[in-house]
Amino acid sequence: MRNLHHLFDPKWWAFQWRYRGGRTPWDTNITPPEVIGFLDSTPPGRALDLGCGTGTNAIAMARRGWQVTGVDFVAKAIRDARRKARKERLVIDFRVDDVTRLRTVDGIFDYVLDIGCLHSLGLDQQQRYASGLPRLLRPGGTFMLYAWLPRLWHGKRRGIATETVHGLFDPAFHTRQTVTGEEAGAPSAWYWFARRSFV
Repeated sequence: MRNLHHLFDPKWWAFQWRYRGGRTPWDTNITPPEVIGFLDSTPPGRALDLGCGTGTNAIAMARRGWQVTGVDFVAKAIRDARRKARKERLVIDFRVDDVTRLRTVDGIFDYVLDIGCLHSLGLDQQQRYASGLPRLLRPGGTFMLYAWLPRLWHGKRRGIATETVHGLFDPAFHTRQTVTGEEAGAPSAWYWFARRSFV
């Protein structure tokens, strides 16, 4: 049975229309150096790109031999990602799914990436996301997260505090590194986590 919970979510509609209108400033078509550095220093395995958008980072992984699954809840983004992958003759498993539920994703991954997805979710959604992630990542596997730190954006409070991030993931993940910085003059952070073996 099709899951229709998102139809009542204003954020779902907002992202649908932004992709349809081409108003997606986050879709830079550039893979960050933090991700490139990890990929270039790590033997390829299975990777999961959460909130993959039009597939820029999933394609960077696949070029380096990773077996990649990309997930986004915007169907147009996934269609564009599939088109880009076909153009490069890359086989990538792009799926329309909800990162807080991941009903269509199974198996164990070596690497999970999230660039800018978690901080756009509500608190309940963040908790579902965090509780579902450990089942998908092998013990010792890497979870890399990029998220805005709290800021005002278009008059609203956006982002997620580092304390909140660690509260969500510390029970199941060990923190390897946290690096704070700025994006367009506003605070942000990169997190490198390793999945604990006892989860």
